[in-house]
Amino acid sequence: MYKWKSGSTPRVVYWVAFWLSALIIVTIIIPGILVKKIPTETSLIPLATPEAIAAGVLTTKAAVAEKQLMIPVYLSKKEVVETVPLEEYVRGVLAAEMPIAFELEALKAQAMAARTYMLRRITDQDFSEVPTRDAWVTDTVVHQAYINEDDLKSKWDNSTKEANMAKINRAVEETRGLILTYDNKPINATFFSTSNGYTENSEDYWPDKVPYLRSVPSPWDKKLSPRFEDTVTFSYSTLLQKLGLSSISSKKGSTMGISIIEQSAGHRIMKIRVGGKTFTGREIREKLGLASSQFNWKWKGSQLEITTYGYGHGVGMSQWGAQGMAKEGRTAADIVKYYYTGISIVQASEILAMK
Repeated sequence: MYKWKSGSTPRVVYWVAFWLSALIIVTIIIPGILVKKIPTETSLIPLATPEAIAAGVLTTKAAVAEKQLMIPVYLSKKEVVETVPLEEYVRGVLAAEMPIAFELEALKAQAMAARTYMLRRITDQDFSEVPTRDAWVTDTVVHQAYINEDDLKSKWDNSTKEANMAKINRAVEETRGLILTYDNKPINATFFSTSNGYTENSEDYWPDKVPYLRSVPSPWDKKLSPRFEDTVTFSYSTLLQKLGLSSISSKKGSTMGISIIEQSAGHRIMKIRVGGKTFTGREIREKLGLASSQFNWKWKGSQLEITTYGYGHGVGMSQWGAQGMAKEGRTAADIVKYYYTGISIVQASEILAMK
């Protein structure tokens, strides 16, 4: 046992003083030094421009916070690059790509698809089909149609402008930052106007099989879309010229006539033989400028009448199908999870922070 000695300072006092001093250093002085010398994460963060991401300087979670993500867009008519915040870009795409008369939940589904398309290009560092490396995308359907702020102000007349702007702003705000992912990566959120009653497996129209781009029924389009059915007529000479053929027989059963070889899961034409030559349905659609790769035909004298069903490539989300689902009370989440098989909905910042 320690005994007190008269005329000397007890050793216990020294120990108390020592530990009090240590406590002050740990709890007050050191944190003060750290606060002064270590800047906050956000002070280290440049804007998320293509150059910054390509250079690998965006490495912290805060560096990819949605509010800091700026999107340089190449305006094709003006031939200039305009840089806007991500959510403003999404609003411009939404206004250009989907009718404002659509249900709010359909608009919200489109907003998530549009935002996902942009985030996928950023994470993949994809500059394809952009005339300058200063921009991520153009404002055309080569990427996504986009209307900038100035043009958006003149899109609607004064009687509907305020209500339309409020609606489109709400669709963007209620999905702010949300993107669609598969296996922790932004999906290729393809969309199109009108189905033929089904969507298409990706590999039946494009080269690659994509697990979330699977054929699903889309019965709403036929009832709602004004573009569900279309008929066009080609003269015999025009048909030969466009398909690069020397002759086509109009006789039924002729090997030099027109016959379907294979159809897809989405009920579209995968392979067809015309004038002795085999084409894909996509090739016929693109060469003749057809609305869809599902079509019927009949000869009227020397002219060929072709009737198409659906409008667009058919892969991913049908916009008129989304409208039909929304009118039945389905949510935006219901819509995107129906058309994109097995996906998740997450905040964009979570995915970008992983890059």
